[in-house]
Amino acid sequence: MHNGSWALQLGAILLTCAEAVAAQQAPKPKDLPEAPVPKQEQAPHKHDNAFRTTVEVLGRRSVFFPDLAASPGPLETKQKLELFADKSIAPSRLLASSISAGIGQARDSLAGYGQGMGGYGKRLGSSMASGVSTEFFSTFLFASVLHRDPRYFVSLRGGPWHRIGYGVSRLVVTRTDTGTESANWPGMLGPLFAESLANSYLPVKEQTAGRTFRRYGIRLGFTAGTNIVKEYWPTIFRNLRIAKIVPGLNPNSSPTGPRPTPPQHFLP
Repeated sequence: MHNGSWALQLGAILLTCAEAVAAQQAPKPKDLPEAPVPKQEQAPHKHDNAFRTTVEVLGRRSVFFPDLAASPGPLETKQKLELFADKSIAPSRLLASSISAGIGQARDSLAGYGQGMGGYGKRLGSSMASGVSTEFFSTFLFASVLHRDPRYFVSLRGGPWHRIGYGVSRLVVTRTDTGTESANWPGMLGPLFAESLANSYLPVKEQTAGRTFRRYGIRLGFTAGTNIVKEYWPTIFRNLRIAKIVPGLNPNSSPTGPRPTPPQHFLP
């Protein structure tokens, strides 16, 4: 009996040891594969939102003439500053300065700059500088202070003489931030301040009152001609069967009346 009792105790000990070993070899919970986590839809990055907003803004503007109005609402001060920057580097600005420098080269105006590529480069630089300063005073500074809308609102109604007269009249008449018409003081004062500032970098012979007002008159005349081109700019592309890229301006609407919000299309 003593030997049988000892054998039972030994068997119990071996069974206990076997269970302990088996428990140590069993996979631990941390070794088990993790349960799959459902994929969450990632929110769009801030960069993607900014890019999308930029595309939408470009889709409502003209690249060649950024100041063509494509919406009836007024501009905030920040938007007028952005419009000044857009107009300063627009293709129309670069083309106008290039032509102006070429004409000045051919007529040997600003004789102090000389001839050749060096003279043309100086004329081009001074024309660009005068154009940028004009846009700063007209499109941003005075337009913000006097609450004027610096954009060009196309008439799209009447015959050629009516539309040409309307374009020329935008020299002295403009739209206010409240949607009414008033004197275009930014358009008249801006070029004068710009040409006065130009006396700081133009040749000495150009730094007289007479020469300053002469350049001022030429700039106003050039602006009137540009307004006529802007007046017909959407019509040109509509007649070329590219109406999808023309802003949604109503041909029967008044130049000063409210205009419908344009579609998200692109105007050259």
